Amino acid sequence: MVLAAGRGERMRPLTDATPKPLLAVQGKPLMQWPMEALAQGGFTRLVVNTAWLGEQIAQRFGTAPQWGAGLGSRIAYSHEGLDFGEALETAGGICRALPLLDGDIFWCLAGDVHAPDFRFTAPLVQAFADSGRLAHLWLVPNPAHNPRGDFGIGQDGAALNLPADDPAPRFTFSTIGLYRRELFTAPYCDIPPGNPAGVKAALAPLLRRAMDNGRVSAQLHTGRWTDVGTPERLAQLNSSP
Repeated sequence: MVLAAGRGERMRPLTDATPKPLLAVQGKPLMQWPMEALAQGGFTRLVVNTAWLGEQIAQRFGTAPQWGAGLGSRIAYSHEGLDFGEALETAGGICRALPLLDGDIFWCLAGDVHAPDFRFTAPLVQAFADSGRLAHLWLVPNPAHNPRGDFGIGQDGAALNLPADDPAPRFTFSTIGLYRRELFTAPYCDIPPGNPAGVKAALAPLLRRAMDNGRVSAQLHTGRWTDVGTPERLAQLNSSP
């Protein structure tokens, strides 16, 4: 699942007429980078959620995107904006899209994050499946805009919901993760599959509850990674070799 429903307020005026995930990075839409990477790893059935100017995303890629013609990529859409008039936040959006997602385990990441070195592979999915955990997160060294980080990593690879006063190092959630459907059910989540009422809900509280039960793992990704949250960061990416 590629998350593409956000408004991109900090990117204005660039996002006034263009959805943030369609802004160009080195010649192609920002969200196309991870979609191509997923397809190259063999993950060709994609789900994209939309809200702000979401019709542009569907028009741009369709259900069988041109860039994925040789890979067999297919895209299904969860149009939160059309269905509810606004984005449902990350957990709300995932719950809404669950009926479109195949199998028990799925990748999920934000369409506005640029991580060109990340490789989506079947062995990563198999290792997660064998672990029995509910989520596996890729964390990154803290960027300047998130100096305190989000989560810790234990010696056993567990993701840690550290107290505010804990001196242990925290890292920033890259938005890239593997999830089991079970994470989006009780006791971690009380939104029914398909989210028929359009409940808005953040993902972090679900993850923290699961971390407190030892059900989330994490590892550090040290490749290139940019949260394209401002016009300046976008310009910097486009000026890089």
